Amino acid sequence: MSHTYEPTGQQSFSAGRSAVPSNIGSTRTLQTVKDSDGQVTSRVRRTVLPGGLRVVTEQMAGARSASIGVWVNVGSRDETPTLHGCSHFLEHLLFKGTRERSALDISVALDAVGGEFNAFTAKEYTCFHARVLDADLPLAVDVLGDMITNSLITTADVEAERDVILDEIAMHDDDPDDVVHNLFARQAFGDSPLGRPIAGTVASIAAMTREQVERFYRRHYRADNMVVAVAGNLEHAKVVRDVRRAFGRHRFLAGSTTPVEPRNTTRARPVAAGESRTARPFEQVNVVLGMKGITRTDERRYALGVLNTALGGGTSSRLFQEVRERRGLAYSVYSFASHHADAGLVGVSVGCLPGKLDDVLATVRAELAKVAAEGITADELTRGKGQLRGGLVLGLEDSGSRMSRLGKAELVYADLLSIDEVIDRIDAVTLEEVREIAAALFAQPEVLAIVGPA
Repeated sequence: MSHTYEPTGQQSFSAGRSAVPSNIGSTRTLQTVKDSDGQVTSRVRRTVLPGGLRVVTEQMAGARSASIGVWVNVGSRDETPTLHGCSHFLEHLLFKGTRERSALDISVALDAVGGEFNAFTAKEYTCFHARVLDADLPLAVDVLGDMITNSLITTADVEAERDVILDEIAMHDDDPDDVVHNLFARQAFGDSPLGRPIAGTVASIAAMTREQVERFYRRHYRADNMVVAVAGNLEHAKVVRDVRRAFGRHRFLAGSTTPVEPRNTTRARPVAAGESRTARPFEQVNVVLGMKGITRTDERRYALGVLNTALGGGTSSRLFQEVRERRGLAYSVYSFASHHADAGLVGVSVGCLPGKLDDVLATVRAELAKVAAEGITADELTRGKGQLRGGLVLGLEDSGSRMSRLGKAELVYADLLSIDEVIDRIDAVTLEEVREIAAALFAQPEVLAIVGPA
């Protein structure tokens, strides 16, 4: 069944950390998708509530579930050295209880209806999300609204959760992949928020006080710094009413007179080339070799996506075929591209036996040099586009993925592209564009991180 995309109304998405939206109280239909028979299969609408809280929904025809995410525009890069790990610490603490619900009450509420409930912290945002049956969406809205606006953050909870987070840090320190990627980021961005691990360190978490965490909470968890994204079988007007009621607690929607400091999005941050090594008693050597990438709003990201897929995005990719299939140097090898508001990295991650490290590095460097000089082939271009198209469409089959798409678009991108528009941009990528981005990125100085036995 074919689909058509109809933009209906001006798209008015924010680009990162902005002031309170000027169109408070407005509701707009941003996208409508119809099938070949003219029936609406998807509709995206946006309402700005008092205080600047944005509610974006996607009504999905035929769905029986609904997913909600509360996206907060704060992450580990917004922390001072003293508050290193505070965003993640706070994410944990908001599950510990409110004036209306204990921690057990919060868990029972969603478990009792078979819902999925979790949260995560990234470098530039934090998200609390739930997936439930459509009939239980008001419950999920109420629970999340209570947690976000009404958290107690008691001294006892801070002390109990401190040990949990220290245990989580120890768990990540035992994971070679986590260790090497943290080392890579540290080498690339130095002792800056982007170069530090999201969870913090043993020292920073051990020293953090309840008062510091609560001040961080009050400063960043505010209506104009949040997006509520919902997708599934829903009615936009009813969702807005539920959100207004759930988030109206304790004058949360009254807003704040203190403006939110915007992030720089005009130029990419520099990256420090060089090598970092850490000895760990692992069986393998884990390596990340990369260089400066592009920001998340750079128009070349579509060409980079095709390039990344052809280079190390699957079993037919160059790196997989050369490193694993032909030479047998490693079990796992892949390439990646990470993007932030004002920074980016590209690179290759591989784990191998210690005796094969030199051969692995030589092979990866040779492949990067080759693609920088020659680009990719027409067949690789076709396969790369096909893989991106398939991954995009298949990844948006459920309400949770659609919710994430809405939340990220509203919070950190300049606009919301329809699926068809994204596919058109992928299809428009040319061999020359891929060659240009490969030459621009892979000929830069290296950032190298190595973790393994001494």
